[in-house]
Amino acid sequence: MRQVKAVILAAGLGKRMRSALPKVLHPLCGAPMIDWAVRTAADAGSGTPYVVIGRGADEVRAHLGDRALFLEQTEQLGTGHAVMTAREVLSDYPGHVYVLAGDTPLLRGETLRALYQKARDTGADAVALTAAFDDPTGYGRIVRDETGAFQSIVEDKDASPDQKTIKEINASIYCFSAPRLLEALDQITNDNAQGEYYLTDTLAIIKGGGGLIETLCLSDPEEIMGVNDRVQLSAAARIMRRRINESHMREGVTIIDPESTYIDAGVGIGQDTVVYPGNYLEGATTIGASCVLYPGNRIVDSAIGDRVSVQSSVIEDSRVGEGAAIGPAAHLRPKSRIGANVRIGNFVETKKAEIGEGTKVSHLTYVGDAIIGEHTNIGCGVVFVNYDGEKKHLTEVGSHSFVGCNVNLVAPVKVADNTYIAAGSTITDEVEEGDLAIARARQVNKQGWVARRKQNKGENT
Repeated sequence: MRQVKAVILAAGLGKRMRSALPKVLHPLCGAPMIDWAVRTAADAGSGTPYVVIGRGADEVRAHLGDRALFLEQTEQLGTGHAVMTAREVLSDYPGHVYVLAGDTPLLRGETLRALYQKARDTGADAVALTAAFDDPTGYGRIVRDETGAFQSIVEDKDASPDQKTIKEINASIYCFSAPRLLEALDQITNDNAQGEYYLTDTLAIIKGGGGLIETLCLSDPEEIMGVNDRVQLSAAARIMRRRINESHMREGVTIIDPESTYIDAGVGIGQDTVVYPGNYLEGATTIGASCVLYPGNRIVDSAIGDRVSVQSSVIEDSRVGEGAAIGPAAHLRPKSRIGANVRIGNFVETKKAEIGEGTKVSHLTYVGDAIIGEHTNIGCGVVFVNYDGEKKHLTEVGSHSFVGCNVNLVAPVKVADNTYIAAGSTITDEVEEGDLAIARARQVNKQGWVARRKQNKGENT
């Protein structure tokens, strides 16, 4: 398909969001709303889109970077005024241009492509996207003549009582012939109830000048849902989650309750993985094949290998090898690298830790700034003491070793392969291969001490 240009309107004030954050930067299923519009335009063949920015311009510009070209609308005087900012960049362009909104995240690229194709097939100077609503309140109405041909668009606030009964509404998404759009922009006025320059007026102007206007009616009106407040943001997110979850299920993933499973758009999941309710899979996360994600996990920006089970745990910016078992109630903090067939059990926390294949860290243990070899056992209540009050230090534990319960490993320290550390020890020196390390005071029982203490307390009262 020949490339077309796109202009995305993202300069609105967004007052109803009641937020310091620009409206188009509010996230929806793992990406700000403006990202969805940019992706849709790209999917429809537009190349790098032009984004009209206003409120929060610096933030939107910083977020999108080189994914967009920017046009600034210093005053918000309506949609027509917003598109006027593209006059210069479209002045010598003979092709077609999409116009869409940055707060309509559910729009699909295939719908834009259909607009373009209709413009090409019919020779139309503009094609407007429409939909039929039982309750069209708040939307501009599509006014047609006695033959059913497009006549004009009238905004809800300017509509007569008869026009308000019209069910077909304007979706505010268009494909224009760029030269005809620019000609019409020079003729629009702000003579309306809002005192704004309406982009919709360009269609009547084009038609009045002998141009052809066509419409394309959506079969799925959810696509044109705009987001003006947080209630609508939640409704749009629910629809997008359904789309995402259905896509995974069609690719061979079992999602037991899609309504209570939250998967961001960028997440990948392998075949035959089972996802229980209450899972949150976020960011650049990948889940392997034949995994089981039991209820209550949050996995962010992490790579999970094949045949991994995770129960009621948090995993952030980490890597988990195939066949590993995580949880319940484990926390893998950033830069944890968990090897194949490792067991990370109840109430275990890791941070910047590399744990070798087959090693077990089963319960109530903190492993921070550590390297642990293969097939080593870390007992209950072990603490890798990595912080001296100023700096973090590394602890290294070798392969085929055994660290008993309630051991403190005070970094920096090295424990070699094939070693044992007795329960209750505090290790501050290197443990060499084949050694048993015991670092605790010998037990002393003082007979009669309790009675003497009671007697002394009585004498002092």
